Amino acid sequence: MFPTPVPELEPNSFAFETEPLVKPTGFREYDARWWFGHPGSDKPPEINLMGIQALGIGIGTVIHEQGVKPDIVVGHDYRSYSAGIKLALIAGLMASGCRVRDIGLALSPMAYFAQFELDCPAVAMVTASHNENGWTGVKMGSDRPLTFGPDEMGRLRDIVLGGDFQLRDGGGYEFVENFGARYIADLTDRPKLTRPLKVVVATGNGTAGAFAPQALAAAGCEVVPLDTELDHSFPRYNPNPEDMKMLHVLADTVRESGADVGFGFDGDGDRCGVVDNTGREIFADKMGVILARDMSAKHPGAKFVTDVKSSGLFLTDPVLKDHGAETDYWKTGHSYMKRRVNELDALAGFEKSGHFFFNRPIGRGYDDGILTALAVCDVLERNPDKTMAQIYDELPQTWGSPTMSAHCDDTAKYDVVEKVTERFTAMRDAGEKVGGHAIDDLITVNGIRVVTDDGTWGLVRASSNKPELVVVIESPVSDARLHEMFGAVDTILRENDGVGEYNQTI
Repeated sequence: MFPTPVPELEPNSFAFETEPLVKPTGFREYDARWWFGHPGSDKPPEINLMGIQALGIGIGTVIHEQGVKPDIVVGHDYRSYSAGIKLALIAGLMASGCRVRDIGLALSPMAYFAQFELDCPAVAMVTASHNENGWTGVKMGSDRPLTFGPDEMGRLRDIVLGGDFQLRDGGGYEFVENFGARYIADLTDRPKLTRPLKVVVATGNGTAGAFAPQALAAAGCEVVPLDTELDHSFPRYNPNPEDMKMLHVLADTVRESGADVGFGFDGDGDRCGVVDNTGREIFADKMGVILARDMSAKHPGAKFVTDVKSSGLFLTDPVLKDHGAETDYWKTGHSYMKRRVNELDALAGFEKSGHFFFNRPIGRGYDDGILTALAVCDVLERNPDKTMAQIYDELPQTWGSPTMSAHCDDTAKYDVVEKVTERFTAMRDAGEKVGGHAIDDLITVNGIRVVTDDGTWGLVRASSNKPELVVVIESPVSDARLHEMFGAVDTILRENDGVGEYNQTI
């Protein structure tokens, strides 16, 4: 049998090379993330290669327990250590009796597409997404297009940490050569754009640089590449379209090049950020409203899903109301959102982080940043006399914050959110005001979203994949109310110990 993993090991030791290390907190709500480390890092690793092998055996054990055909797609993102991690994962999967189809260097949506294209029920994509260099992780699923949720992740955690492995014969391996070309061909199997569009494509030197420029060019765009050369040191900024640094560089390049629109992709290509032709960043929830307007015009009465971090415009926008559109607010997280879009048979789902999920006839239900960029191009195609800025300006004005993250240990963050929820609930029950306004509603589907009587709201939730607390604020009234609400929410949040500084703020 394979050894049972341990939660801590001393690096550069005999034990580190002969025992599997798996820190329990790496098992998140809907995927897995660990600090693997890199040369020069002082932070101790949370997982080693034997730990990754254990994870692979655990995934295979779960797949067999579910009665799923043990055929699994595996790919890896562009980091100095991802290929090695993938090979250790493959060793574990094969030991558990899985037949592996290795698509090589890939984006997460490319791996999801491969589940359909190669007829494999399961997927395990090695990626740390937008996390800083040194992180690794796996996005996995066994029921296409869905990925694991809390139940599956909980079972996987128990199997791996308990060493409850089931080793089986029958494992196999096949490398699928040049699969990226098949992915791009599928994305671009559509009429070419007739409107000449110049687009800036920024990938932060992450994996999307190998695929996004080519796909958009094949669709008919004139592509201005920005930081598309692969460089796993991420020399300019992290590939994260929620990061204002990435968006600002993208905005500058849009203005300098005279582009019609700018697209920023995250590290594994399942998210896309948008900048209009004037260089304004369009936060993903507002871009979701624009896309929902466009899609519901073609599909009246369409149903959409959005996450609790997103704008209130999904409910109040007069155009969406005229189209008979319905929107369901749901939990933040790509796995939660995919599942909800599937359950409700919604036309699309929009998450403020930039994960967009398109069902048929547009997509297959999974999140794909390049497909999102093409959908934005289609909006411009259907509005040939309007710029991206003009389309954006047609939305009712609101004032919103970026997604702001404050460090809080994984072991404490959920307790802090529970205390903040109790505090706001007590304030509402006592008739107390927040930022000078009465509390109109408390939404607790994912953290706490406190809504005041003028429609201004603030959200506090625990990040599902990092030791952070997430704060988002929006006001339909004014910038002053935005800042007032942020001050009020931040004050309540910092009544609790262990809350660090924000990565960005308003």
